[in-house]
Amino acid sequence: MMGKILNRFERQLCDIQGRLFERSLKKGLDSLDFVEKFMNSETCEFIDMPYDRLQWAGEEYILENLLDESAIRPAGELYDIEEMFWTGYVYRYWHLLTGESSRAIYAQAGAQRMKECYLGFHVLDVVMAIEDLKEIHRQINA
Repeated sequence: MMGKILNRFERQLCDIQGRLFERSLKKGLDSLDFVEKFMNSETCEFIDMPYDRLQWAGEEYILENLLDESAIRPAGELYDIEEMFWTGYVYRYWHLLTGESSRAIYAQAGAQRMKECYLGFHVLDVVMAIEDLKEIHRQINA
């Protein structure tokens, strides 16, 4: 996994997804519910494709598309804005690095795990954070 380096285009997709996760806070959406529904949505499946116009539609349009697809609880628990950006960024980076679907990634590291790991992992190189998240999943499911 260490061998691949994301290009500028791929890193921009990570940034868009990070901003999408931030935008959910501005809409007052429950963070856990938003992340779970997004990562398991048809909207996210389109973003996982090698190329889909939705990838470049911008975070506002992607969020509206998701809200048309799923009902997401308002309020509830709102994660910190940095936690949300990091979570969205890492999930997209993980997909681009490994080719795993967002649904499979979420099964390994759900929103609660990302929140728990944020403080120690956000200072790591993204690849190292992904490797550590995968290792936690392996240990828990061993």
